[in-house]
Amino acid sequence: MLTSRSALFAVAITVVTTTFSQNVMAQSDGQPIRLIVGFAAGASTDVAARLIADKMRSSLGATVIVENKPGASGRIAVETVKNAAPDGKTLLVTPVAMMSIFPSVYKSLRYDPVKDFEPVTQLATFQYAVATNNKMPVKNLGELVTWIKAHPNEANYGSPAAGSLPHFYGVMFAKSLGTDMVHVPYKGSAPAATDLIGGQLPILFDLDVNLSEMHKAGKLRVLATSGSQRSSVLPDVPTFTESGFKINAAGWYGLYAPAKTPAATLQKLNQVTVAALKSPEVKERFAKMGMDATGTTPAELAAIQKADAERWAPIVKASGFNPEE
Repeated sequence: MLTSRSALFAVAITVVTTTFSQNVMAQSDGQPIRLIVGFAAGASTDVAARLIADKMRSSLGATVIVENKPGASGRIAVETVKNAAPDGKTLLVTPVAMMSIFPSVYKSLRYDPVKDFEPVTQLATFQYAVATNNKMPVKNLGELVTWIKAHPNEANYGSPAAGSLPHFYGVMFAKSLGTDMVHVPYKGSAPAATDLIGGQLPILFDLDVNLSEMHKAGKLRVLATSGSQRSSVLPDVPTFTESGFKINAAGWYGLYAPAKTPAATLQKLNQVTVAALKSPEVKERFAKMGMDATGTTPAELAAIQKADAERWAPIVKASGFNPEE
């Protein structure tokens, strides 16, 4: 049992540590906290960052801004945070691709996703989905597989872009069938969906949220979603796992700080962000964008990042995708 002096000392240490972790994020140097996003304003990553920024402002009593640095498929933003001072003032809001997929996609990166960053927390997860058009004689995933095997020369699938995660999920699906499917890349979700609905494309992989309204309107048919649980925007659609296919993968957004950011700063950032993610407002706004707010420890995000890097590496290789650097 602690002596009274030891107890007082422990309380003093707790107060000092807590005060330091709070003040370290709101120093009087006039510098705002910047959330760096690798995409233009209005993109889902940007919207998520702005929701978090609003909560951080009130919790930390500090100026928090979102700074968009689009270009190079998000790599400019990642490099900006890598090169920033490790003081908790410059943070990265990024989807899974930059931290777990790009090392397998690009022959050379000017950052190391593990060595150059400190995970703070996972912000949210999202799902992919496979859809077909109403002209196709299939009602479920099993029937689609039967059709693919009976029509191997017609079994083309589209995605919003070459090198996108829907592209790679299509490769994962084809590998699970032991077959090859020809990938048809589009420049965005809208033209891909237009060709699917029009019958020029039999199969499309995309984000569930991009297909949900057209599915509900009966313009196309979503057959399965990619998560371990049913999609919040497509609750009537079974997952791949429910349909008998042992493939599942969720996309996610994460919050990162530069390497060597002090542990107390990381802890405070984690606490504030996880609290924001638990707020009904953030949960509701995320859900409308097809995202499930999560909130993890830094160690849990590191483990997720590692597992996805290992999951996607053979798929990227099998795809044969070779981007322009």
